[in-house]
Amino acid sequence: MTSLWVYLGASPLLWLLLTVGVYVLALRLQRAAGGTPWLNPVLTSVAVLVGVLTLTDTPYSVYFDGAQFVHFLLGTATVALAIPLRRQWAEVKATLTPAVLTLLAGNLMGALLAMAIVKLWGAPAALVASIAPKGVTAPVAMAVAERVGGLPSLTAVLVIASGILGATMATPLLNAARITDWAARGLAVGITAHGIGTARAFQVNMVAGTFAGVAMAASTVVTSLLVPLLVPLFA
Repeated sequence: MTSLWVYLGASPLLWLLLTVGVYVLALRLQRAAGGTPWLNPVLTSVAVLVGVLTLTDTPYSVYFDGAQFVHFLLGTATVALAIPLRRQWAEVKATLTPAVLTLLAGNLMGALLAMAIVKLWGAPAALVASIAPKGVTAPVAMAVAERVGGLPSLTAVLVIASGILGATMATPLLNAARITDWAARGLAVGITAHGIGTARAFQVNMVAGTFAGVAMAASTVVTSLLVPLLVPLFA
């Protein structure tokens, strides 16, 4: 078995196949459980893959050599969000003004509350700057964090964590709050949980997914402009 693992481990294709295979199984598990958000396929996949890497003592750099094709497709998937946006454009256009106000308020309060909470706990300035852009997609968040004195690697972890938590908790929380408008639900998820939350929103409803995609894209611009202005307030 050891010889077989060494042979397979030498092939970057192994990690690509393992990543896709684990995600497909996790997705089927969620569907078999009735689509419960608590079995989010991203969360399940991360847990399984981290376990495999730990048990096999495989460095992340080796894993990424094979799985980087999935990383490359993230850009393609983001651009592809334009397709449902085009299909739902009439509805998006009809709610443009409240959507813009929601985007501004959501991104502003999200950054302020995150920084205020860690600041009250006595966190250092680097952590405050790292958590500020957690609500947007990882590449943008990391670039913003580096610009304001944060730690990009820590920001990446916080982004993934916020995405998984948002995708897992959004549906129960929104149901408990009795928010039934799909546009409002999609905006809330897109602002707080970026790509992972948007993927979950598309599973629930196409309109919610479209608005989540719009919110995710617009939030990258809003956060990039707001965070550099807000971080100095907590220095």
